[in-house]
Amino acid sequence: MAVKREHQINEDITDREIRLVGANGEQLGIMSASKANQIADDQGLDLVKISPNAVPPVCKLMDYGKFVFDKAKREKEQRKNQKVTELKEVQLSMTIELHDMQVKAKNAIKFLQAGNKVKVALWMRGRQQAYWEKGIEMCNSFFEMLAEFGVKEKEAKVEGRNIIMIVAPIVKK
Repeated sequence: MAVKREHQINEDITDREIRLVGANGEQLGIMSASKANQIADDQGLDLVKISPNAVPPVCKLMDYGKFVFDKAKREKEQRKNQKVTELKEVQLSMTIELHDMQVKAKNAIKFLQAGNKVKVALWMRGRQQAYWEKGIEMCNSFFEMLAEFGVKEKEAKVEGRNIIMIVAPIVKK
């Protein structure tokens, strides 16, 4: 099973001349690839082409296995530290009562505190669509209940039969 490498290493480097960088970052000068390979063998390290597009190409002496392992470890750590934000939805209607709206606001606050975005969808049926301004006012008053926990990412806007507004959690510093 062949391992696909993203860098050329050791004998794969066939350039006439290369710029060699030592294991500690010191410049060792411009030399032939065969001489650089000889230096790498003497030090028990790999010759790795870091910058193939440079003139001459830049190669570095390093332990390639350790380099790949450390890179994979860093990427895994970054993935682990990422927080995936979900989009939770709260549905309202034009005829919702104040207490029902407060209950929905309480749920939306829980979502925001958990770090999720909240999509507020207000449904309009039949004749209610003619009074969309009232629906936008209703969305804005709902947002006032959430104001200390979130910020409007997208203003309330009519989309078909619904009025949609997106609230994002306030980022803590």
